[in-house]
Amino acid sequence: MINLHNISKTYGNKTKVLKDVSLAIKPGEFVSIVGQSGAGKTTLVRILIGEEQVNEGRVVIGDWDITKINRREVPYLRRQIGVIFQDFKLLPKKTLEENVAFALQVSGGRPDKIKKIVPSVLKIVGLEDKKKRYPGEVSGGEEQRVAIARALVHQPKILLADEPTGNLDAINANEIIDLLLRINKFGTTVILVTHNKEIVNRLNKRVITMEQGQIIGDREHGKYLL
Repeated sequence: MINLHNISKTYGNKTKVLKDVSLAIKPGEFVSIVGQSGAGKTTLVRILIGEEQVNEGRVVIGDWDITKINRREVPYLRRQIGVIFQDFKLLPKKTLEENVAFALQVSGGRPDKIKKIVPSVLKIVGLEDKKKRYPGEVSGGEEQRVAIARALVHQPKILLADEPTGNLDAINANEIIDLLLRINKFGTTVILVTHNKEIVNRLNKRVITMEQGQIIGDREHGKYLL
């Protein structure tokens, strides 16, 4: 599903933020990527979603070598990889339903397709009864659920969650993780980037640990040990 072959990333000041990283993630896995600030997690995410390119090595997602992906191809990549951020990035003047629909509209989705998909993804995240509300009228946890629904509209094979619980209290955070686990059971590969030790340790799933731009640990049923 995802294969990184000896990738390195250097920025203009010659700071090497990723150093000879190799990694393979199988279809249907649930993987946590952990590490302190500056470990290289954010750069890795940006490479996987096509926002950055590596200086060395190869990046392969499915059968697609995205090592030198161009800007015109990025929207197609994003349909294979749903992305969730710490910042929900919802449009405040659109209802929850309209926020989800907008993700399909901007990619040229047909009205009949939008009418079918939006209710189904809102049901998956448990918000079908609040679809007419606005972001300011729901909790932070519910806003993140909308962001997850929006990430699911293209039925991506991979869901990449970058600190999805960073702005949430413990109860809402655990609900979001439980939702990601349910989505994973549908066969979607889930990559969770987080610094939340309690969540990682509760999951008891594969944990990849990064430090100073390198992978220093990869355990099938791991803990957050830093």
